[in-house]
Amino acid sequence: MARSTQPISGTAGIVAGTFVVAAVLLAFIGIGLRAEPGSGLGPAEWSAIRFTLVQASLSAAVSVLLAIPLARALARRRFPGHRLLVTLLGAPFILPVIVAVLGLLAVFGRNGWLNSALETLGLPGLSIYGLQGVVLAHVFFNLPLATRLLLQGWQSIPAERFRLAAQLDLPPAMVRRTLEYPLLMQVLPGAAALIFVICLTSFAVALTLGGGPRATTVELAIYQAFRYDFDLSKAALLSLLQLAMAGSAALAALWMIPRLPLGTGLDRPIRRWDAQGGVARAMDAAVIALCAGFLLLPLLSVVLAGLAGLAEVPVSAWQAALVSLWVAALSVAVMLAVALPLAGWIAIREGGSVEAIGLFGLAASPLMIGTGWFILINPVADPVSLSLPVTAVVNALMALPFALRIMVPAIRDALARHGRLCLALDLTGWRAWRWVILPRARPQIGFASGLTGALSVGDLGVIALFADPDRTTLPLHMYRLMGAYRTDAAAGAALILLALALGVFWLCERGGRWHAEA
Repeated sequence: MARSTQPISGTAGIVAGTFVVAAVLLAFIGIGLRAEPGSGLGPAEWSAIRFTLVQASLSAAVSVLLAIPLARALARRRFPGHRLLVTLLGAPFILPVIVAVLGLLAVFGRNGWLNSALETLGLPGLSIYGLQGVVLAHVFFNLPLATRLLLQGWQSIPAERFRLAAQLDLPPAMVRRTLEYPLLMQVLPGAAALIFVICLTSFAVALTLGGGPRATTVELAIYQAFRYDFDLSKAALLSLLQLAMAGSAALAALWMIPRLPLGTGLDRPIRRWDAQGGVARAMDAAVIALCAGFLLLPLLSVVLAGLAGLAEVPVSAWQAALVSLWVAALSVAVMLAVALPLAGWIAIREGGSVEAIGLFGLAASPLMIGTGWFILINPVADPVSLSLPVTAVVNALMALPFALRIMVPAIRDALARHGRLCLALDLTGWRAWRWVILPRARPQIGFASGLTGALSVGDLGVIALFADPDRTTLPLHMYRLMGAYRTDAAAGAALILLALALGVFWLCERGGRWHAEA
């Protein structure tokens, strides 16, 4: 019998992957039971498909184009508070969508700060609703993600290459052509494809800033067909179309996202001799200031309005906050139970095709999965009574692709460094996980857990389909407060939700780093 070359096996990963595939396929089967292709789609549905593709394309393009100068400026500048600023610029990605929308309305809305300034100057105001509002919100969420991907790429260029460029006295244009443009050609397509998938399956943004006949996405059309018309056939058919579009884009994203780093070096600090001029410094400072203002001013508005509205928050909102924490904890537990064995399976395989399993949930979209599970559950049980567990599981599936991207490199590195020693000491299976892999991947596990918990706390997706009048999450409760024009109470609830999301992320991420530092 051949001796295994790895201290862990892929059996648990196969089970976890089977669970993910089964969860999506069951939803697909449920939808297939009610879909009636012969009924076709009307003009409104085709309009929603066109709008979905247009807004996702524009959102991805604008996000990556704005991320290029921002990531470049952050990569070649060092100043007090640099790390803190990079951390804060990532906050919108984990920000609850409904909170971010409230902040964007405070800054860019009809009575927002920007329109008030334009009115003072005698200029016409801007509208945040419709296509421009959806794209603005998606750029707000995804600009930090695109910046992080590009910044990681820039930092992966060895310092020796910039030192050699300085020794050869290469002009800035030549440095861009020989070092930076090849990096952009490698990173940009994958970043754009990933953001396109995220925007394609976005729901809460379209629900709050779109929703008109000309600003309805496929996700929103599924929700309207399900919630208002209870036309399960139309909802099922739209879900299949959404799965086809998002699945194709997700596979493209998986294929195009590169593996970094791009080269090897001596781990010296990167110094940019090509960016010492006054004009370059001023341009970088302007880019950082403008993007920081765009990303941080909505957060500031949420804090200021929330402090003023805390006294108006009803008791039911605090109860909804506890429900959100329970759902987030369950989502993190499900994510870890699936992601850890699946990441181990991916790490011991030579090919990366297994990573496509992680994209199943994101490609399917939460509303598609929720619709399919509702159809399957409805004949045998009350779907409303299972709304919270279903929401937690779907949230875990949505976070799975990001969790795998975070954890797989750390597990692969631990196996490369210590795999042979584990085999020599007969540390295999669970013992290899306990004594070797988990301690070295703990920071990444903590970060992935924090990301999952924060995204789950602020989710306004499946719970909108299975809404229980008595037990609801804080994002849905806040949306209802906004619909009832209780703006002060909604602002207070937004501050609570913001604190919960950031607090959950900090606790999990800090817990992982604390163990690593101990």
